[in-house]
Amino acid sequence: MTTDRAGTRADSRSAEPVDATPSPVILVGMMGAGKTTIGRHLAHALGRKFLDLDHELEARCGVRVALIFEIEGEAGFRKRETALLDECSQYRGMVLATGGGAVLAAENRRVLKERGTVVYLRAGVDELFRRVARDRNRPLLKASDPRQRIADLLDQREPLYEEVADITLSTGSLPVAQVLRNLVPHIRELETL
Repeated sequence: MTTDRAGTRADSRSAEPVDATPSPVILVGMMGAGKTTIGRHLAHALGRKFLDLDHELEARCGVRVALIFEIEGEAGFRKRETALLDECSQYRGMVLATGGGAVLAAENRRVLKERGTVVYLRAGVDELFRRVARDRNRPLLKASDPRQRIADLLDQREPLYEEVADITLSTGSLPVAQVLRNLVPHIRELETL
């Protein structure tokens, strides 16, 4: 089978167009790493649609993630998250922000690696804590020591983020515009391979 310059695959049986729409760019990282904020700006810079998996789950369920955790527990939430990730990761030409714990399930990690360009937005414990300390809608931070909880979650999840990532970018205290200047060329390069 061959592909010509017009993007048409040809073999002895048929000629059908190749889908030139890029696979999704999927953002992973801890809560507070900037997945939603950077994701919106990245989608604009790449001329794509943006979807935040947690927000989509809330829209479909009609309740906040915190209430899903309260009613169904983390296991119930993760089951819903896995089903939605499976569906949404098949949408081409978009930027998808996952929840911080999406990498916990082996099935999700397989889907992430197979279906898109995965960007791990890395930030340290102190920066993450600064960003989410006042957010009351973070069920996993309802702990006696939220900063330590972030550190524990990061220790657990960082190897999983690194496992699925095609690109790792430290967000730290960088402004969004600088993050995009660093990130967009890497995404474009990977998409031409």
